[in-house]
Amino acid sequence: MTIRYLHTMVRVKDLDKTMAFFELLGLREIRRMDNEAGRFSLIFMAPEGQEECPVELTHNWDGDDKLPDDSRHFGHLAYSVDNIYEMCAHLQKNGVTINRPPRDGHMAFVRSPDNISVELLQEGDALEPAEPWASMENTGHW
Repeated sequence: MTIRYLHTMVRVKDLDKTMAFFELLGLREIRRMDNEAGRFSLIFMAPEGQEECPVELTHNWDGDDKLPDDSRHFGHLAYSVDNIYEMCAHLQKNGVTINRPPRDGHMAFVRSPDNISVELLQEGDALEPAEPWASMENTGHW
């Protein structure tokens, strides 16, 4: 018996803002399905060369008043990055709050516009602790 990872689905309120956030992380749209009858869109985004590991953004055209304010029941998405300091600086420069800074040179957490927690992990060994990250406090929840 074989099992294979397909995707992680998250519901989103503002599709444009959420797609822009994931584009900042380096993901791109790889597939889209617009369902006129059901009035929803499914947008699959993945890192270049890793199309087999997408996140599915589900957007209900008429809104989704059942969508919780805090998507913590979901957990988080996790991505490894070549340089966690550069990625966090890039995100911060583009208005993303670094909720759990990479003080250890290994792990950080940010949140999407829909409050989806995203874990960033340094590929390979942790980087040497460096400022401003080493002394930066947590912000909000992660």
